[in-house]
Amino acid sequence: MRKIIYLVLFLLTCQNVTAQLFTKEKVANNPDNIDQKFLSWGYFIGFNQYDFNFDYNENLEDILVDKSFGFHLGLIGDMRINDYLNLRLEPGVFFTTRNLRYDESYFEGMEFNDSDLLREVKSTYVHIPLLLKVSTKRINNFKPFIIGGISTALNLSSNQDNPNDNSSGEFRMTKNTFFYELGFGIDLYLLYFKFTPSIRGVFAMNDEIVKDVDPNSPWTGNISKMQTRGIFINFTFQ
Repeated sequence: MRKIIYLVLFLLTCQNVTAQLFTKEKVANNPDNIDQKFLSWGYFIGFNQYDFNFDYNENLEDILVDKSFGFHLGLIGDMRINDYLNLRLEPGVFFTTRNLRYDESYFEGMEFNDSDLLREVKSTYVHIPLLLKVSTKRINNFKPFIIGGISTALNLSSNQDNPNDNSSGEFRMTKNTFFYELGFGIDLYLLYFKFTPSIRGVFAMNDEIVKDVDPNSPWTGNISKMQTRGIFINFTFQ
């Protein structure tokens, strides 16, 4: 009988603790309530990893992309629509490097050396997205959300107007790229500001490759379309 009484007391205690953890109202941070402002501002820093998606004319070996983590930073302008919707402008500067590795089959019947099989693609993007943020109801000091929209980017390292092409070691891309974006995150309300970690996928909508002069170029001749895709990890402060 005593064991049954102890078991009942233990279950009641667990139920009470669980109720306090998940239902008890906690002290709300950020008393100025930035979410109620029509316009608010902030900044973000983070990491990115860019990739390429290729469409080919012929069924040769895939071009391999060696990806690396890049860095980015920028500003935030936020316009409140209602308690659950916000329109955001997030201009930033993004730095990244991708290495393209070609298979030897691309140079069949041609003389080549090891350096011809590798092209380093360094990119510096001025990235300007227009995003719609859809949030849930705030739960104590956090609020999950999803975010998506469209963006444009100016590639300052594109080499689009460079008269030299891959025959001179210059891999060229278009200056302007258009993307669609989709991601999710969580707003964390700290004592004096709002901190937001988030992750976002970006996908180019236009072809970015600038073809070599030679239509049979081993570097661009077999590529019918080349589009950027990438992942952003953002840390936002408002």
